[in-house]
Amino acid sequence: MAGLLTALNAGKTSLAVNQKSIEIIGNNISNVNTPGYSRQGAVLDPYPSMNFGGFFIGQGVTISDVRRDFDTFVTSQLQNKSIEFGLQSGQATPLAELERIFNITDQNLATEIDRFFDSWQELSANPSGMTERDIVIQRGELLATTFHTLSNDLNTVQQNINDSIISKVDGVNSKINEIAELNTHIFHVESQGRTANSAMDRRDTLAKELASSLGVQTYTDSKGMLAVQLPGGLPLVQGATAMPIEAVHNGQNLDLVLHAGGVTRNIGLNNLGGEFYGMVNIRDTVIPGLNDNLDRLAYEITQAVNTAHAAGAGLDSVSGRNFFTPNPPPALAADPAWRDAARNIKMDLTDSRHVAAAQTPIPPALVAPGDNRNALNIASLGKTVLINGADNFTSYYGKMSATVGIMANQNSLSLGGAEDAMMQLQNMRDGQAGVSLDEEMISLIQYQRGFESSAKFLSTIDEMMSTLINLKR
Repeated sequence: MAGLLTALNAGKTSLAVNQKSIEIIGNNISNVNTPGYSRQGAVLDPYPSMNFGGFFIGQGVTISDVRRDFDTFVTSQLQNKSIEFGLQSGQATPLAELERIFNITDQNLATEIDRFFDSWQELSANPSGMTERDIVIQRGELLATTFHTLSNDLNTVQQNINDSIISKVDGVNSKINEIAELNTHIFHVESQGRTANSAMDRRDTLAKELASSLGVQTYTDSKGMLAVQLPGGLPLVQGATAMPIEAVHNGQNLDLVLHAGGVTRNIGLNNLGGEFYGMVNIRDTVIPGLNDNLDRLAYEITQAVNTAHAAGAGLDSVSGRNFFTPNPPPALAADPAWRDAARNIKMDLTDSRHVAAAQTPIPPALVAPGDNRNALNIASLGKTVLINGADNFTSYYGKMSATVGIMANQNSLSLGGAEDAMMQLQNMRDGQAGVSLDEEMISLIQYQRGFESSAKFLSTIDEMMSTLINLKR
């Protein structure tokens, strides 16, 4: 009778285990399309054997745990590649805007520079013509307007980046807080001897998303809690404590600060990675560099044209006039003389009679009606004046455009490469830890047959026990 009871217990546990295994498979199948979900499986252990008549007979089976298929190496590689993907993604939109601003079409700054000096060439053919003089002033105004437009467009791109950063900070903080909450939940669950598989899947997904956004680095502490920190080492999550990021306006600038332990720390490029690094790098490094080059170009044109124009004389035989308003001295002594020249450039000359097309006469002589020597001199500046001893005005702008184009092209290639690498790693991760419907169907049939066999086994034991009881009667 004791042997039949032992067999009955074995059948009962087998029935329960197969049923629970089918439930686990059903959960896998239902989450086949859930991002970041890891396949789960029952860990089966036999009950301790019992000594029965000198023989050790098993008492059934039990589920000791529900495992989560997980590969630390692949997950780490996926998180690292997310940083590169986020960085290139963060730069893609600003670089596309910069490429549009510094275009290579017929309507760009180089075209306006050429047209401006061409108007002086046309004036040299008729130095007394009022129409030609008006065109020179108009071309000067259009050139100044083009510089203003480019400068404003660069400022707009910076502002758009700031707006993007502000819009993303709340989402980042939400993920940081959720990881801290999941740390607490996972610790409580595992301290009771259970596994929080779904919570760990969610935590890994959030860590990957933060790696893409901020380039975070993660590690698991002795309590199984995930620590999250910025590339420079500043903490974002420690145990159950979340440290939020805030975007703070500092005049016209936007700074990122971290509130940690009652202390506020500024977050610079050395503490950023991923998408935020890409955006801040364009905002604080690339665009200021382009602005400086644009200011240098406006300053050199202003200086060269003003110097040559002051050396000539207008129809009234007066010399010494500026064509463009000189750039004011910089506010800080350390700033270059061309600081904000692109924004400040404007016409100083308004009367077309004052356009100095002629060479300055020696008093009491007056300007001859056909004197075009100074107009020819200014017309040649577009080709003869070299910036840094290497580039004329149009080629200097051409190098700026080429630099932006190369950066945008490299970004496109790098973004595509990072996306392909991410896809390959994701496929590798899915192959190791993802749900395969074919495998789940095989396992489902296996446990279904086990459940049916266990039921048949229990039915057989029940018949045997009934027969045994009837014999006693």
